[in-house]
Amino acid sequence: MPKFMDVHHGMAGITAEQLMEAHNADLAIEKDENVHFESAWADPEAGVVYCLSDAPSAEAVQRIHERAGHRADEVHPVPLSV
Repeated sequence: MPKFMDVHHGMAGITAEQLMEAHNADLAIEKDENVHFESAWADPEAGVVYCLSDAPSAEAVQRIHERAGHRADEVHPVPLSV
């Protein structure tokens, strides 16, 4: 299944607890779109959150994030990794 990296801006000051809460909200409904969110990272100072997922499409990733209440600003395919 293809991998995607998505980016959320405007998250200045996000805490570890808030990041975990948002990630868990995605995990709770990810199967509805055949998505699996592997990891999430945050830079509270820059206000940026990154999520790595396996999904059938970027649109599926976005639909889960929207339903969970935190629409991604960018969703990028990851065609190569090592």
